[in-house]
Amino acid sequence: MSHNHSHIILVTGGARSGKSSFAEKYVAAHGRRIAYVATAEIFDDEMRYRVALHRKRRPAAWTTYEAPFAAEGAIRAASEAHDALLFDCLTVYLSNLVCKLSEDELADEARVYELAHSAADRLIAAAKESGMTCIFVTNEVGAGIVPENKLARLYRDIAGLVNQQVAAAAEAVYLTVSGIPVDIKKLASQISAPLSEGGGPRSGRGCGEGTS
Repeated sequence: MSHNHSHIILVTGGARSGKSSFAEKYVAAHGRRIAYVATAEIFDDEMRYRVALHRKRRPAAWTTYEAPFAAEGAIRAASEAHDALLFDCLTVYLSNLVCKLSEDELADEARVYELAHSAADRLIAAAKESGMTCIFVTNEVGAGIVPENKLARLYRDIAGLVNQQVAAAAEAVYLTVSGIPVDIKKLASQISAPLSEGGGPRSGRGCGEGTS
């Protein structure tokens, strides 16, 4: 399909922030033939419960692609018969990538960063070529305390970098907080425009001087 009609949207937020629910409503409003790329693998009862919640919310008419790995292939396959796609989620997808690496591979942090960057690049490229509106859901895993173990810190860091990578390619980036979505990329452009034009405070006084 022509990439001229491709759109990338990123939806991010913390746990139980309402990001998946918002993303589901967004894709339903922007597509008629909807594909859903599920990245989770079920290894325990907790994940089984979470997956069941997502499945219950999804309309039966949506086509689900199970893609814990090489999900760019699922995006390309979906583009043949769909006009919108929901990818849920990037952080689970990255977790799959990290967890399949050996201890020796994980010891080479530069290589892990490279693998994560390349994986995200392939997803972005497939989305740009798809002719669909592609909504990617992700998590702000770095917003809490610093993890105590090295693997968790590595995962936190690559998740943050991949989020930035996808956000840079996205037309809109929504941050969900307490169930409320905010287009932070739009806000960022509004803030940066006057700064790039030399705007900002015109007074020579410093912060707090003559103000209350």
